[in-house]
Amino acid sequence: MKKIMLAALCAASAIYAGTFETWIGADYATRVETGLGNETDTYGIWYDFNDYYEIETYMGGKSRPGSWLYTVSEACYEPEYECVDYYFDPVVEYCAAICGTAHLREGAPTTQPFVGVAFNVVGKVSKDSPILATGDASAWGGLCVTYSSEADIYLELGLGNAIDSTMNYALPAVKLPASKTDNRVIASWSDFKQPSGYEGSVKFDGETAAKQLASIKFKIQADSGDYDFNICAVGPKDGTCPEKCILPWLEQENKIARGVSAIKTNLNGRTLGFTGIKSTATVEVMNSLGQVVIKRAIGNSAQTLNLAALKAGVYLIHVVGKSTNLVRKILLK
Repeated sequence: MKKIMLAALCAASAIYAGTFETWIGADYATRVETGLGNETDTYGIWYDFNDYYEIETYMGGKSRPGSWLYTVSEACYEPEYECVDYYFDPVVEYCAAICGTAHLREGAPTTQPFVGVAFNVVGKVSKDSPILATGDASAWGGLCVTYSSEADIYLELGLGNAIDSTMNYALPAVKLPASKTDNRVIASWSDFKQPSGYEGSVKFDGETAAKQLASIKFKIQADSGDYDFNICAVGPKDGTCPEKCILPWLEQENKIARGVSAIKTNLNGRTLGFTGIKSTATVEVMNSLGQVVIKRAIGNSAQTLNLAALKAGVYLIHVVGKSTNLVRKILLK
């Protein structure tokens, strides 16, 4: 009976074929171009998940406090910052990656707590439906990831909740070992295995899962604690993931900044204030593409800058003058 049910689910899934363009956070692309997106245009959008929802809904309803993920996307819960479904966009703009802190909290279930991020490969079956369509990603050959993390990350192949829940979310996965420095892992579909302790009857290997793939999931599951992570690239198994995370903001700061400046900045809403400027200086405001969007002279007579005309996002502030060379990064909401 279970095999018949799964066959029916697979038959109802959409099958696509396309080219997966390696997502690199430093490109400031907020969507992953999987090449398999359907007409709902809901593919490749980053989202988070946690143990509370899956355990409460599918694993017996046992109460637990639940784990959660903290990122700069918390700004999206502020009334003036309208991110709608794209609340990881400011994370990419700020980190040049998907970065954050996994807050894991023990609860009633015997399994370790977990939290993670993911993106849909194809998208929803319809814009108003929570059900994910699936696609054939066999041509990708596998996946590559560039990352750093204070805990192991489990790179999982999601098949959609209807199937995932039948195997208690024991998804085919590859472990990305904890690494405080940048690390690159390249895995073939055959490397993805269900957990060794899984004794359920619904079996999937990586190659089979790749033929009906719904989502790519990055799950951090460990003892209670707080774990920082940074995912800066994900793509097919073709060697296009960089060996190191690219941090253009920091590179630009290192090229510009020289010595220590006595100038201090203070952002109050959309007004940027300066103190410590003793003579005329030039202020440049650059967007995430490195383009100068505001350039003003500033000195004793004017020590504030109005940023009301700028869109929400991350900006680099560069102040240069006599004995002055200051670089600061700001986030406008």
